[in-house]
Amino acid sequence: MTALALRPTFEIVRPVGGPAGPVVFASPHSGRHYPADLLAASALDDLALRRSEDAYVDRLIAAAAGHGITTLKACMARAYVDVNREADELDPDMFSDAHPGMPRSLTARVAAGLGAIPRIVAEGQEIYDRKLSLAEARGRLEAVYVPYHQALDQLLAETRAAHGLAILIDWHSMPAIAARTPGGSCDLVLGDRFGVSCANQLTRQVERSFGELGYRVARNAPYAGGYTTEHYGRPGLQIHALQIEINRSLYMDEASLELSAGFERLVMDLDEVMRGLAATNWSEIAS
Repeated sequence: MTALALRPTFEIVRPVGGPAGPVVFASPHSGRHYPADLLAASALDDLALRRSEDAYVDRLIAAAAGHGITTLKACMARAYVDVNREADELDPDMFSDAHPGMPRSLTARVAAGLGAIPRIVAEGQEIYDRKLSLAEARGRLEAVYVPYHQALDQLLAETRAAHGLAILIDWHSMPAIAARTPGGSCDLVLGDRFGVSCANQLTRQVERSFGELGYRVARNAPYAGGYTTEHYGRPGLQIHALQIEINRSLYMDEASLELSAGFERLVMDLDEVMRGLAATNWSEIAS
């Protein structure tokens, strides 16, 4: 058994002191474990690799359990496996033994180097100084990607069975430069696939909650929701998925990855947003 197989690839944090409600959180990009095979194959230093993380997002939402919200957190680094992608979003040029059956029509994410096995980290730096093998990619997907999505599938099924619906909020962070919009910089971006992945009631409530706390909120630009939002958001089946991107400059120094004074304020404000989500009667949510 490998060292990777012995290490948890995800963690589920369940509510304390009461039953789980209909809201489920996911943090797919805040994992901080960098396996030895990634480090051995990479030409980048630790800090450069870490700039791909949605650093500290799991800590920002750590109060969720106290509000009856279950959280699924990825433990493995995004630079190793990105679970917010299709499993077959792979760039053939990354592999020494790519075969003709591999998809040649690359998605925009793969073309940008951000597939299920990423080719680059932030600022476009190449991760690897050699080509990987397909066996390496499959091993990573089987060890990290598949268990994560099995766990998320099960959590959503359990939640819908218990409450008649499930509300998934997928938490991310974005570089400050990406938060610049034609109307000015924003603090958060809510992605609901342009109204397809969840009922507007959910997006509207989250938008209002953050707005009342003084945050500038945008919808669907520049992020409309990734694979998780698109794949799991099925309002007609009473599974509602919303992606939330947080401007990293609110709580950290992007160059050093050190927390700033804004971290504690943001934690308190997110606690207030969670309180509102937990107090809402979602049973009548429109599909």
